[in-house]
Amino acid sequence: MVEQGLRAVYESNGWEIDLAQRELRSRGVSVPIGSRTFEILEILVRSGGELVNKRDLIDKVWPVATVEENTLHFHISAVRKALGADRELLKTVSGRGYRLLGIWTVRPATGPGHPLYPKESTSAQPLASTNLPQPASALIGRTAELAEISKLVRAHRLVTLTGAGGIGKTRLALAVARELLPHFPEGVWLVEFSPLADPSLVPIALAAAIGLKFGGGEISTQRVALALAARRLLVVMDTCEHVIDAAATMAEGVLRAGSSAQIIATSREPLRAEGEQVYWAQPLSIPTEDADDILEYGAVRLFIERVRATEPGAVLDGHRAKTIAAICRRLDGIPLAIEMAAARVTALGVEELAAHLDDRFQLLTGGRTALPRHQTLRATFDWSYELLTEPELVLLRRLAVFAGAIDLEAICAVVTGAGIALPEVVDGISSLVSKSLVVAEIDATTARYRLLDTTHTYALEKLDESGERERLARRHAEYYRDLFERAEAELEMRPTVDWMGDYGRHIDNLRAALGWAFSPGGDVQIGAGLTAAAVPLCVHSSLLEECRGRVERAIAALGAAVNGDARLEMKLHTALGTTLIFVTDAKIPALGEAWTRALELAERLDDVEHQLRSLLGLWFFHRVAGRLRASLTAAQRFSALAASRSNSNDRLIGERLIGISQQCLGDQPSARYHLERMLAHYVPPVQTSRISRFRSNQRVTAGAFLGRTLWLQGLPDRAMRVTETYLHEAAASRHVNSVCYIVANAACPIALWSGHMDVADHYVARLIDLSTRHSLMRYVAFARSHQGLLAIKRGDTPAGLLLLRSGIDELGDEVNASHRYFLFVGEMAEGLGRVGQVGRTFGGRRCGRARRGDRRTPEHRRAAAHQGRTAAVARCARRRGDGRGSVLPGVEVGEPARRSVLGTTRRHKLGTVVSRSGPTG
Repeated sequence: MVEQGLRAVYESNGWEIDLAQRELRSRGVSVPIGSRTFEILEILVRSGGELVNKRDLIDKVWPVATVEENTLHFHISAVRKALGADRELLKTVSGRGYRLLGIWTVRPATGPGHPLYPKESTSAQPLASTNLPQPASALIGRTAELAEISKLVRAHRLVTLTGAGGIGKTRLALAVARELLPHFPEGVWLVEFSPLADPSLVPIALAAAIGLKFGGGEISTQRVALALAARRLLVVMDTCEHVIDAAATMAEGVLRAGSSAQIIATSREPLRAEGEQVYWAQPLSIPTEDADDILEYGAVRLFIERVRATEPGAVLDGHRAKTIAAICRRLDGIPLAIEMAAARVTALGVEELAAHLDDRFQLLTGGRTALPRHQTLRATFDWSYELLTEPELVLLRRLAVFAGAIDLEAICAVVTGAGIALPEVVDGISSLVSKSLVVAEIDATTARYRLLDTTHTYALEKLDESGERERLARRHAEYYRDLFERAEAELEMRPTVDWMGDYGRHIDNLRAALGWAFSPGGDVQIGAGLTAAAVPLCVHSSLLEECRGRVERAIAALGAAVNGDARLEMKLHTALGTTLIFVTDAKIPALGEAWTRALELAERLDDVEHQLRSLLGLWFFHRVAGRLRASLTAAQRFSALAASRSNSNDRLIGERLIGISQQCLGDQPSARYHLERMLAHYVPPVQTSRISRFRSNQRVTAGAFLGRTLWLQGLPDRAMRVTETYLHEAAASRHVNSVCYIVANAACPIALWSGHMDVADHYVARLIDLSTRHSLMRYVAFARSHQGLLAIKRGDTPAGLLLLRSGIDELGDEVNASHRYFLFVGEMAEGLGRVGQVGRTFGGRRCGRARRGDRRTPEHRRAAAHQGRTAAVARCARRRGDGRGSVLPGVEVGEPARRSVLGTTRRHKLGTVVSRSGPTG
C-alpha cells in the first residue's frame, strides 16, 4: 500500500509530512525540523492516530543507542514547536506515550490522495462546489474536537453541534466541512438561519444556499427534501435555535427522502430530530491555578495568538502568563469572550483587563464585521435569553443567587418558595441544560447544576433588574443556615469522609450566604447562626484563618444587636477559641477571653457539652501561656465533669488531658500511666466523627504525647513506633490538623532527638507541604523551626539559626511564651553558643516573659542555663580581649571562648537528657 511506502505524503488541514523529501510543510511552506525529530513525526503519522508507546518510539528512533526519556521529551517538544498554533495535534497520554491527532490523507509523492481513516469505500473526488467562506484565522485548541466531529459525520447523516453562545459551534462545523469537502461530489453548502425571523423561510433559505431551481409553486420542506434525495452533498445548517422546530422538520425530511445527503447543524439546543447525533461543544481547555505549562491549554493559546495579531511584539513573561490564565478561567474558556478580551489588551494591558472583568458586558465587544449576536458579549447572551419562555427566564435569573454547583433540593427550596411550582422547576432546569445555559454535572448518584461564570454574571444583572434579589438572597441564606445546622447535628452520627462528601461541596454557597447576611441589607441573626453552624465544615476543611475572621465579625455584629442570643453567643465564642488555637497572629489573652466567656455562658445555660469544650480550651490556653499548674487544674475539672456523664469516652479524654499536663510538668511516669490508660480504653464510635467535638483526633493527640514520654524514658525505638502508628491513624482520618499536630509535636522532635536526620527531613518536608497547602500558618512556623533545628544538627549552624529565628518570629511574640517555644529555645541557645553569639540577643526577652508563667518547666530551665553560660563566656572573652570575630555579625567572641561554650552546652545537653525530663510538649 502507498502508506507503507517511502514516497508517501501525509496531509491534514494545511500540513504536509513528505516522507520522500523528509520535509514538514505548512500550507506549502517548509518548516525547519531536525532529522531525529522528523523520524518521530513519521512514526506517529504512520500509526494512523493510534497510541505509540514511549519505549517503542525510543527503540525505533535509536535502535542501537541507549537513550533516556528526557532525550525523547526534547524531540517531542521540538515537534510541538514546529507545529506552532497546532501544537495540540501531538497529544501526550500521561505515562504511556504519544498520539498524532487529526484526519490525515495520504498520497504518493505525485497523484491524488485518499482518506487515511475511511468509513466508507468512497474515493476522494476533485474539489467540489461550495459556498463555505475561507477561514479568517487559524482554529486554535480544537484538534481533538475536529477529529471527533469528523468521525461522527462519517458515521451518521445528521450531527448537531450544541453548546453555549460564543463557544465556537459554527467555526467547528465549518472546519469539519472544509476537511470533508473532497468526499462530497455535489458540494458542501452553508445555510445561515440567523437572519430569519420567520421559521417558514427555512426551506427557502436552504434551497437558495444550494442553488436549487424550482419551476414555480410553494417551496416547502417536502419539496426541498425530495430535491436533495439522491444528491451526495453535505449541508451545514447554522444557528437553528430560534427556528428550532422548522429546522428539525427540515432535517428529518432530508434524511427520510433519500440516503445520500448529510447535515451538520449548529444550535444552542439539540434539534431532537429522528436520527440526530448530538455533539456537545465544550469550552477551550483552561489551566488550573497550579498548572505548569499554560501553553498546553487552548484558551491561553487563543488569547496569546489574538493579542499578537494586534500587538506583534507582545512579551509573555511569567507574571503576565499567570494573569492571562486567570482571565481565561474567569471567561470559562469561551472562545468568543477570550477573543474579545484579547482585543482589549492593546488599550488596557493584561493587568487592567483582568481588574475590569466584572464589567465584562460593557468591556467586551467584537469587530464591526461580526454577526450582530456576536458583536458584544451582552448581545450573545441577549440572543439566548430572548428565546426563553417566561418560566425559563424567571428560573435562570433566580439561579444566579447560588454560587457553584447545586442540587435540585437546593434549587427547589429557594426558588419554589419564591413563586415557582416544583414541576416547573424540574422542567425548567432540564430545558436550560438542553439550551446550554446551565451546566449539568452528573455522577453515579446525584445530578448537580451550575452556571458558568459569565452566564452567572449576566443572570445576576437580570435578577437585579427584576427587583427579586434581596428576597431570594434571604431565602438562600436561611436555607444554608438550616442545612448547616442539620449538618452539625449529623456530624456526631456519620463517618467524617461521608459527611464531608455531602457538605463540603456547599462552601461556595456558604460564603455567598454570609456575604449577604453581613451586608448593609442583610440579617445579622441569620449570619451569626450560619457562621456558628458552619464552623465544623471550616475546621474539617482547614479553613481556620477564614473561619476566625467570620466568627469575629459575627460576634461583633451580634454584640451590636438589640436582642442578644446567649446560646448563639456561646457557640460563637467556642468557635473563636477553636480557631485562635491555629492562627499565628492570635494573642494569648484573646484566646483566654474566648474560652472564659464560652464557659461562663455554658454554665449559665447549664450546657454540659459546651462546658466540656470550654474547659478543654482553657486547658490549652493555660499551657500556651506557660501556666502548667493551671492547665493541670483545668484538666482535672474536665475529668470531674466528664465523670458525671454516662459517656465513658469523655472521662478518657480527661485522662489524656491530665497525662499531657503531667508530661509537660516533668512527671513522666504519671503521664505515661494516664496516656496509656486512655489509649487502651478509648474506642471512637463507629459512626462518629473523631474530631467533631474537641477539634482534633483524641487518639492521635494522646499518641503523640505518649511517643514523647516514651522517648524521655529512654525508649527511643518504641517511641518512634508509637508515633508512626498514630500518624497513620491521623492520615486515615483525612484531617489535616491532626496530621500536622502529630508530625509537629512528636514525629519531627523524636526523630531529631534520636539522631535520625533523614527521617526528620522527611517529616519536616511533610509538615511544610501540608501546612502550606492548607494555610495552617502556625504549623508552617513550627515546620520552619524544625528545619532550623535539622540544619543545626547537621552542622550548618548559621543557616539553622536563621530558619529558627524566622520560625519563632512567625509564631508571634505572645505565642512565643508558649511551652512549645521551649522545644526550640534550648537548641537555639546551643546554636548561638556555637557561633559565639550572646544569648540575650534572642532568648532573654522571651524567657523573661515565660518566667511570669510556670517556672517549673524543665525546658525553660535548660534554655535559661544555656543562655546564662553563653553570656558569661562571652563576657569573659571580652574582658580578656581575645575576640577574633564571629560567624554572625555584631558579636566578637574568640575561638577559646567558642570551644568553652561548646563544651558547656554539650555537657548540659547530655545532663538534660539523662537526668531531667527533657524537652517539653
